[in-house]
Amino acid sequence: MVYRDGLENRCAGNRTGGSNPSPSAIRRNEMREYLPIIIIGAIAVAVFVLLLRQGAFLRISNYFRETQEELKKCTWPTWEELMGSTAVVLVSVAFLGCFTVAVDFLVANLIRLIV
Repeated sequence: MVYRDGLENRCAGNRTGGSNPSPSAIRRNEMREYLPIIIIGAIAVAVFVLLLRQGAFLRISNYFRETQEELKKCTWPTWEELMGSTAVVLVSVAFLGCFTVAVDFLVANLIRLIV
């Protein structure tokens, strides 16, 4: 068999070769498919090493540790206080919603009378 440009030439009179790819051409195509993944992986490893050397992961862990300590210092509401506050918020939202609808209705009717 004669190989030309990665294609197996089964017809001797055909200059461009046949349609069956040779094993070497198959391997080259497989490597082209994996090349972007390999490059992205190498970049990710480089960024990880750079961040590790700069101490970014230590700063992140310190941030979470300090946040946890500050949250322990907070006073949390009791269940009754939480339910009371929730009721106040719901009533306020309902009141403001009704007020907005009423004002919109009045302004719309006023504009209809004028126009």
